[in-house]
Amino acid sequence: MKREPIVPARIDFDDAAAPRAVDFGDVYHPRDGALGQARHVFLAGNGLPQRWQHRKRFAILETGFGLGNNFLATWAAWRSDPARSARLHFVSIEKHPPRREDLARAHAASPLPQLAASLLAQWPPLAPNLHRLTFDGGRVELLLFFGDVHHGVREIVGRFDAFFLDGFAPALNPRMWDAHVLDALGRQAASESTAATWSVAREVRDGLSAAGFAVERAPGFAGKREMTVARYAPRFAREPPPGRRWQPTAANDALVIGGGLAGSSIAAALVDAGFACTVFDRRAEPSPEAAMRLVGIFHGVVHGHDGTHARFGRAAALHAGREIAGAIAMNGVPGSAAGLLRLSDESFESLCTTAARLSLPPEYARPVDAREASSLAGVSLDRPAWLFGRGGWVQTAALCRAWMSRQSIRLRRGVEVAALRREGDQWALLDEDGRLLERAPIVVLAGAADTLRLIGAPDWPAQRVRGQTSWLAADTPGLPALRLPLAGAGYAVPLADGSLLCGATSQPGDLDPCVREKDHRFNLQRLGALTGCFEPSHWMPQAGLVGWRWVAADRLPVVGPVPDLAATAAGSPRIDQPRFAPRQQGLFVLSALASRGISWAPLAARVLAAQIAGAPWPLEASLSDAIDPARFDARRARRRGTAG
Repeated sequence: MKREPIVPARIDFDDAAAPRAVDFGDVYHPRDGALGQARHVFLAGNGLPQRWQHRKRFAILETGFGLGNNFLATWAAWRSDPARSARLHFVSIEKHPPRREDLARAHAASPLPQLAASLLAQWPPLAPNLHRLTFDGGRVELLLFFGDVHHGVREIVGRFDAFFLDGFAPALNPRMWDAHVLDALGRQAASESTAATWSVAREVRDGLSAAGFAVERAPGFAGKREMTVARYAPRFAREPPPGRRWQPTAANDALVIGGGLAGSSIAAALVDAGFACTVFDRRAEPSPEAAMRLVGIFHGVVHGHDGTHARFGRAAALHAGREIAGAIAMNGVPGSAAGLLRLSDESFESLCTTAARLSLPPEYARPVDAREASSLAGVSLDRPAWLFGRGGWVQTAALCRAWMSRQSIRLRRGVEVAALRREGDQWALLDEDGRLLERAPIVVLAGAADTLRLIGAPDWPAQRVRGQTSWLAADTPGLPALRLPLAGAGYAVPLADGSLLCGATSQPGDLDPCVREKDHRFNLQRLGALTGCFEPSHWMPQAGLVGWRWVAADRLPVVGPVPDLAATAAGSPRIDQPRFAPRQQGLFVLSALASRGISWAPLAARVLAAQIAGAPWPLEASLSDAIDPARFDARRARRRGTAG
């Protein structure tokens, strides 16, 4: 689903007590106080804090984030409640989010200065994506959907315990309150869900009633005599399709097969979601020398049509930039998140046209001409580039170790899982002699090509691709002294000790594990073309590394619950869309990270952890469908024309 560019809010601060939305002719909150209204209408109106007490998690969906006062009031109430839920999920839709400087101005005199400052510190670029912000050690999660509410209610996936309806007045912004939006609330309501709003407009009450809510009036806040409260009481429950269902389990134990980027990232995400993980990795710990050169880059993607690949790449890169920058700063992981240049064969004017048409926030991606690119890179470049300000490079082995360092992760190295077997409500992992290694209700397959073997060789269009990198010592004569990583046809990464890594080859189906001189020459030729330093014949790599990537034919990762092949073969009523495919209980996959593992793994892991834990997904529904393991069967079903 293509998204419209984000237009920031225009805010009139002439009356500091009641900031005004210029484009809607309405105030963001009454003069009597934003927090007072939030506590009376939205918290008390939804029976909070009592309803979240002693629960594992509590999820709220809000229409109209505005200046964030409802979130701040909710977070403060949750913090002050000793019986609070273990986790709080707050999802909010906002078509016109405020610029960072306007948000700072709105909260300059906030009665919750610490919380407001924390929100401001994480305020994301105004890109049309679902942005994940976390607070209080990850126990509070804020998902911000920037875009139209009609898109938002279709793109957000979750089961919500409470709804805050806080758009501008129905007479001034009827789109926020129409039947389409209100009906979507019923589709996403958990049992015993509630809703509240300051509005008592007839169309709002009728829309909630039609969506399955029992609607009542209650005393309003300040000058408003009444407000609306509602309780979800449908005539029949609307069951989500198999690909959207939470698969609950009483135990919080999970087994992860694979200890690379995919395995370590999902283990960390599951632990953050409240699980204990055991990770099986058949590989030995890399040597210190190899680990130092296990380096990769991360950055976003810009395409003029802003299709699925570009939108997923942007969402993943924005998330990876935050998470990896934190690992570098907090865990001492070698790397840099100070920016990356991706060279382009298009003209600078063409890049500027694309940036303007997509309204890309410059902190995400900014076009730079050859002169500025050269200044940033520290070498003379003859082409313009995209500057990804939150891109960079990282030592992958150290990043994996940082993810694996969480207390509830147990790593078993040098152990190969030969087979899976379903035993009651658990999965058993077996070695090559059929002996039990371990069992648990949840298994995540994150072992690249091993995934297909363990599932039973499903017909997924994917293949192994060999890649070789080359490492040049700092004292190599004529070695370019790069200031930022460069990408394009290949990549070049300046490491902290002055050495340089370049690569990588891409050789489908090649299983040769040996470092090859011809591949070094290939990497050096591309390095010369990237940097403009045409001396590759005089350079001699000191070392190289060989690895394999699993790449899906559509160049997207494979993330989600594993389809039930037997049920699909028996003729499911409808599988033309991934979400309709039946699933195997407790079996999940995170793989096919291709050449973008560092950029994709952090977000992919959070999405999968949310699916397993039953939390709101930090990725839009359309993008989740695009990476769903069931997408391959769905495409075949559509081609056959046999969809129900």
